[in-house]
Amino acid sequence: MIENIKFSNFYSFAEEAEISLLVNKKPSPSYFDIDLANGTRLNKVISIMGPNGSGKTQILRPIAFLSWFISHSFLNSEPTSPIPFKPHLLTPDQSSKFELEFYIQNEQYKYQLITTPTQVEYESLHKKTSHLYSYVFIRELKNGSYQYKHQGFEFPKKLAEKIRGNVSIISAANIHDSAYATKISNYFSTYTYNINISGRENYHQGELFKSAEFFKDNPILQNKASKLLCNLDLGLSGVELVEIEATDEQGKEKKLHLPFGHHTSALGSFKLPFFDESSGTQSAYVLLRRILPVLEHGGVAILDEIDNDLHPHMLPAILELFKFEHTNPHNAQILFTCHTPEILNILKKHQLYLVEKNDLFSEAWRLDQVSGLRSDDNIYAKYQAGALNAVPNI
Repeated sequence: MIENIKFSNFYSFAEEAEISLLVNKKPSPSYFDIDLANGTRLNKVISIMGPNGSGKTQILRPIAFLSWFISHSFLNSEPTSPIPFKPHLLTPDQSSKFELEFYIQNEQYKYQLITTPTQVEYESLHKKTSHLYSYVFIRELKNGSYQYKHQGFEFPKKLAEKIRGNVSIISAANIHDSAYATKISNYFSTYTYNINISGRENYHQGELFKSAEFFKDNPILQNKASKLLCNLDLGLSGVELVEIEATDEQGKEKKLHLPFGHHTSALGSFKLPFFDESSGTQSAYVLLRRILPVLEHGGVAILDEIDNDLHPHMLPAILELFKFEHTNPHNAQILFTCHTPEILNILKKHQLYLVEKNDLFSEAWRLDQVSGLRSDDNIYAKYQAGALNAVPNI
C-alpha cells in the first residue's frame, strides 16, 4: 500500500509535487479508508482532475516508473540505454528526485532515488523501526564510482558496486537471489497501470486479445469480469472466450482467444465478437484486466483517463469494487485521472486532487489543502463555477 510519493523535475513538474494517501484525524470514516494496525489511515482511492495538458498523466507516471524501475530495470534495459523518463524541458541538466513511502503487510518502507536519464546518483531503501527509519541499503555515486552499504539486504558490496548505473540495485539483487530484494520486487510487481514511456496506452484491438489471453489463464477472474459486465447494463447476458485462427505479421497461422458477448431477449439470442460491441464495452473489458488482479490479490492500480469511452454512471460502479472486504479483501488502492466531474459528488475532499499548469510548470493540490473549503461544501458546483481553478481556460 502507498502512503505517499514525492517527486521533482519529472516531465511537466519541476518543483516538488506530492500525492498523499494519508488521511488525517479530522475526516469522518468512509468506506474508502484503510485502518492500519499502527493507527494510520490511508485512502483506497485518489482521483485526479484538471484540464487537458495540465499534467494529469505526468502526476501518475512517477509511480508507474518506480514500479518498473525497481522490479524490471535490470532485465528490461540494455547496458547503454537511457533510463526511460524525461526531466522538465526547462531544467534538463538537473537531477530528478523521487521518494516513495509504502507498506508491505505491516512493514513500512521508504525508497529514495536521485537520478538523471543517464545514471543513478543515489538510491536507498529504509525500513521503519519504532518511530525512526533504518537503512536497508544505500547506494551513492561519488567521484565517478558507486559506494554501497547495507544491513541484511543479502547483496554483497563488491557485486553491488559493479552494477551498471541505469538500473535499480533491487532489480539486480532480485536476479542474484536476494530474498529481501525479491520481496520488494514482488510487491512492486503487483502494481498495474496503463501508462508507458509515451504516456497513456491508447486503446487498440490488440488490447482485446491481451485481455482475452489474460482471462483465459485466470478463469476465476474471467468469470468475475463476465458478471461485472453483465451487471453494468451493457446489454450482455454473458461473455465467452472463443479460440480463433489468426495470421501474424510473418504470415504464420496461430491460435488466439477473443471474447464474444452473449445477447438474449424474449425473441431469441445471438453472440457477437467484441470487435462488434460498443467501444465502451471493449474498454470496460480491457479496464477489468487491470483492476481485477489487484482486487483479487492486493496491489495498486494506476489508471490514466479511467473514464475513457465509459458512461459516467459506470465509474461509480467500478469504484464500489474497492469499498468492501468481499470485493477488496487485501485493501487494494486505485489512483486515476478522469474528466468526469460527477466524481466530485462521490469522493471526499481528501480523496481528490486537482492539477493545473501555469507558465509551463504543473502543480497539484489535494482539496483538503484548500483554505476555506468545508467538508459539507458543494465541491462539484464550486469546481464547475471555476472557484477551485484547474478548469479549461476557454
